[in-house]
Amino acid sequence: MAVPVNKEELQKAIETNYNKLKNELSTIPVALSSTTDLEGHAKDTTMSINNLVSYLIGWGELVLEWNRKKENNEPVDFPETGYKWNELGKLAQKFYRDYEGIDFNTLCNKLDKTVAEILNLIEQKSNTELYGISWYEKWTLGRMIQFNTSSPYTNARRRIRKWKKEHNV
Repeated sequence: MAVPVNKEELQKAIETNYNKLKNELSTIPVALSSTTDLEGHAKDTTMSINNLVSYLIGWGELVLEWNRKKENNEPVDFPETGYKWNELGKLAQKFYRDYEGIDFNTLCNKLDKTVAEILNLIEQKSNTELYGISWYEKWTLGRMIQFNTSSPYTNARRRIRKWKKEHNV
């Protein structure tokens, strides 16, 4: 799928990629969701399917937080307070810890809710607000949303499909 360049394409990319991911998640046995044998987001680490879902929730919630802070004219620490862009592996591990101990089905429901909130945010914005002005450095809000939603959903789906083959799921 091409990189979205307007509101409608962004909505479609998120909906399409998330629905594909959701279909993959729906076939994972809950008993295997906490098995830590998936390649992690930080070099030389492993994670579980639960960690992967936590990662997607974490980034989605960051997108919502960035937008809320910007709308309230509050300062935003990109990507997150205490983390730099070259420390995304550490940030991923923070997301894993944030949702540690939460069961697979609850995590999937939380991800559904986060995606719905992001789609609602997009719906409230004009195409100009999403793609017509710089929002963070050279990036538009639409591009920042896409970087942290539809693209990671596609990546997560690839990881899950590979994992499922390895586990004969």
